[in-house]
Amino acid sequence: MRQLVLLVVCVLAIPVTARAELSEAALWQALRDGGKVVIFRHAIAPGGGDPEGFRVDDCATQRNLNDQGREQARRIGASFRENGVTVSRVLSSQWCRSLDTARLAFVEPEPFPPLNSFFAGRGDRNQQTEDTRAVIAGYTGPGTLVMVSHQVNITALTSIFPASGEGVVLRPAKGSDAGFEVLGRLRIGD
Repeated sequence: MRQLVLLVVCVLAIPVTARAELSEAALWQALRDGGKVVIFRHAIAPGGGDPEGFRVDDCATQRNLNDQGREQARRIGASFRENGVTVSRVLSSQWCRSLDTARLAFVEPEPFPPLNSFFAGRGDRNQQTEDTRAVIAGYTGPGTLVMVSHQVNITALTSIFPASGEGVVLRPAKGSDAGFEVLGRLRIGD
């Protein structure tokens, strides 16, 4: 019960961001136009959290993508190529399931610790969220910036609870309180 109360308090504390909620076709066009950011929740990795003994530098101690998750990640990348989206940079959490999603979908990512999960007190939620927000707000292109992270991180940024492999398309907006506008959600390869 205490965890449920804490979750509700955390959700209520999340700033509400402006949302345009564009159609799928309009989202793909926005991405082709460049200067946007897509933050993905890693592809399907069954379970929740990480096992006892988790170490960021050892994939054997983590919850990882299964066959369905690896295929989902490949479909994400294929969809970007089929829709003519230029990806200019890929940042990822250091968790293996995020790195593998980025590798299978796009290219070898740049590990970006602010995208690491802060679930169960593993990190500094406020600092990581602000560091991620700053990168999003400052992005101008060319092309699209892709970030691969975790549900808790994306929810803290956008108030959206994404499914595995779901992306949230953002338009950087330096003048807004959030630093971006949510354009919509991309669900690829469910």
